[in-house]
Amino acid sequence: MELIHTLFGEGKELNELQMACRALVIFFVTLALIRIAGMRSFGMKSAFDNIIVIMLGAIMSRPVVGASAFFPTIVAGLVIAVVHRLLAWISMYNKAINHTIRGSFYNLYRNGAFNEAVLKKCNLTEDEVMEEVRASLHDNKLEKVSEINMERSGRLSILKSES
Repeated sequence: MELIHTLFGEGKELNELQMACRALVIFFVTLALIRIAGMRSFGMKSAFDNIIVIMLGAIMSRPVVGASAFFPTIVAGLVIAVVHRLLAWISMYNKAINHTIRGSFYNLYRNGAFNEAVLKKCNLTEDEVMEEVRASLHDNKLEKVSEINMERSGRLSILKSES
């Protein structure tokens, strides 16, 4: 028991060795939590998936520096990972929950015209959309563009016309 106290310390008065030991353990615990949450949480980059990244980062840093109790913090991280995984699974089978959790797809431009109502709903201007066109297509014209959409992740996708 004395060895554990020497290696991991207690409270906020931690030395370098204790913080390093805590960081090592938390690294592997967080890796396990990421596996529980699922790989989509770090690959999709939707608002829903970014929540787990932010929350796990905030929660799992606390025991390293002694700001929160070690094991209760790990349990909190586990709850976040399991809830994320459960909601992702439920949303696969329920369109209403999927829409609520992951957001909506919006068509911003089609048939040579911007959809002003949708631009307003997405808090975007034509200039901001054109910035993405220039960055993606290296062109300042929409002649070769058939559609521009805001994906559920918030990214803009630009579809070239067939001709």
